[in-house]
Amino acid sequence: MPSVRKAMATVVLTIAGGISLSGCATTQYVDEQVALVNNRVGALEAKVQQVDSTAQAAAASAATANQRLDQLTTRVDGIEQRLAQKPPRN
Repeated sequence: MPSVRKAMATVVLTIAGGISLSGCATTQYVDEQVALVNNRVGALEAKVQQVDSTAQAAAASAATANQRLDQLTTRVDGIEQRLAQKPPRN
């Protein structure tokens, strides 16, 4: 009987060891997966930089437009004041 238990224990340990080791990833597999993720991250970083550049250009354009609008507002206010001072034509 003890030899049967010993043999059974050996079989159980061998099966358990095989099952536990089969779930491990190889270094090559991990490297491949990390490379895929790195490629995706790199592509996203490039897109983010492009969007950032576009946003900065849009902000600069908006600032220029605001400056021009401020200049025109001053001119329009001056014209309106001169027109208000003139007597009506009737």
